[in-house]
Amino acid sequence: MPTLHGIIFELTAIIVGAAVLGTLFLYARQPIIIAYIAIGFAIGPNGFALLRRTDQIEQISHLGVILLLFLVGLNLQPTKLARLFRKTSLLTFTTSMLFGCVSLAFALLLGFDIYSSLLFGAAMMFSSTVVGLKLISTSTLQHKRTGEIMTSVLLLQDVLAILVILFITVEKSDHVLVTFAMLAGKFVLVCLLSFVGVRYTVMPLLRKFDMVQEYSLVVTLGWCLLWAEVSHILGLSYEMGAFIAGLSIASCRVALAIAEHLKPLREFFLILFFFAVGAKLDLRLDLRLLVSAVIFGALLVPLKAFVFRLAFQKSGESPELSRELAVRLAQSSEFSLLVVFAALSVGLLSAEGAMVIQITTMVTFIVSTYWVVLRYPTPIYRPAKAGL
Repeated sequence: MPTLHGIIFELTAIIVGAAVLGTLFLYARQPIIIAYIAIGFAIGPNGFALLRRTDQIEQISHLGVILLLFLVGLNLQPTKLARLFRKTSLLTFTTSMLFGCVSLAFALLLGFDIYSSLLFGAAMMFSSTVVGLKLISTSTLQHKRTGEIMTSVLLLQDVLAILVILFITVEKSDHVLVTFAMLAGKFVLVCLLSFVGVRYTVMPLLRKFDMVQEYSLVVTLGWCLLWAEVSHILGLSYEMGAFIAGLSIASCRVALAIAEHLKPLREFFLILFFFAVGAKLDLRLDLRLLVSAVIFGALLVPLKAFVFRLAFQKSGESPELSRELAVRLAQSSEFSLLVVFAALSVGLLSAEGAMVIQITTMVTFIVSTYWVVLRYPTPIYRPAKAGL
């Protein structure tokens, strides 16, 4: 049972380490996200082991992802999102399948069995919601087509990833389609109840007490966590529930003000998230597998960028926008780590296979983040020259 002193020591080590290393990275004009991952590896159980167990930090850090998806929902109008989904659904599905097939072939070449190879392919299919949205400015996310299209692709990928994880963890039966149908029904139910609740409960309360800023903040934050928990109980995900909650409040006039007030809280938990990602890295792996994972991760990023660029241009986007979207979506997803956890929990993946997936994912995070930061505007700094 962790003590108060233990928790405070862990947080102190993480935040002070992130501040020191983050300062050095910013002086060197390097992405600060990489500093958070690096400090996780350095002081985590596979580095200097200053923190020997990070399970609790990892669980707490998940709040950052929940808040990120809630803020994304707050910045979108439901009608606009529906139009974007119609435009990007085919593109998202076909590119995901292509990336999955390429990754499957790579895993088979490494000598993995068919089940491990399928899991590797599934883990590499998607792009990172956290990295993608963390490296885009709030104004771009709210008002520009770049942010709108990125959000729609990432959210559709998140839905596909949730289905993959459900397929992995669901008990073997002849009723998989029935299970998926029930999942879709639960999603619709959460959407309906959330929107009705905002109209008849949240909005009247916010209008009545709109002079009390703290009240607006606590009500909307409570709304986010309520639907995140409800979605989890129903077999969806915390992130999906948080996004639905944010989307249901997006039409309120206080939505953007609430989003601004929640950003510092989101940033704190995302520091913990990236620390936990780094702490999971374990380089004590067969040298052939380690080198192969690093090489494949480094090659997967430009491959994804090339495919996305062609796909966006085919869908009618301009060459400039297609290039930027392609680079920003070129990494693997944090859902890769969730796929690993789900597969390990049911005995479908070896510890060695899990580490290959995690290392490949981390490499794509690092390569993609450098590419974005050095070429396109981010909250870190604006490069002198943008392009591919």
